[in-house]
Amino acid sequence: MIDLRTAEEADHPRIVAAIQRWWTDSRSPEAARELSLLVPRLFLQHFGGTSFVAERDGRMAGFLIGFASADRAAEAYVHFVGVDPELRRSGLARRLYGEFFAAAARAGRTRVHCITSPANTGSIAFHRSMGFELIAGDAEIGGIPVHRDYDGPGHDRVCFARHIDPDEFR
Repeated sequence: MIDLRTAEEADHPRIVAAIQRWWTDSRSPEAARELSLLVPRLFLQHFGGTSFVAERDGRMAGFLIGFASADRAAEAYVHFVGVDPELRRSGLARRLYGEFFAAAARAGRTRVHCITSPANTGSIAFHRSMGFELIAGDAEIGGIPVHRDYDGPGHDRVCFARHIDPDEFR
């Protein structure tokens, strides 16, 4: 059984360690360490109520880091999601997103945004299957709209948005 709960600051070391373990299947240990820098402690200090941790038998099974936009009253943003490689394709990521959608809806949000790398075809397929729409970019790669240099020179991104109906989560 996998339990979900809101994230706490104390989860930070476990999330960082999970990123460094779980992403070595697709990158070097050094690159996985660099990736873990995308989840600084401040996300859990300030957005714990809209971020979630999944646990199975006391072990981290997955997490989602997300927040309600401070500047865009209708929007929320999924920043980083991870699922233990042994549990991928189990529905856990869908469950984490569902919890986030519900939290965003309770906060009056009607759109959820997120991004991924153009090379991350699994993430692109997952987000599309979850009802996210691709946002037109300034280039296309393999029929996918891409926003060139979105996160700085050479850091292109695919951008997504999904409408959420607050009534669906009441």
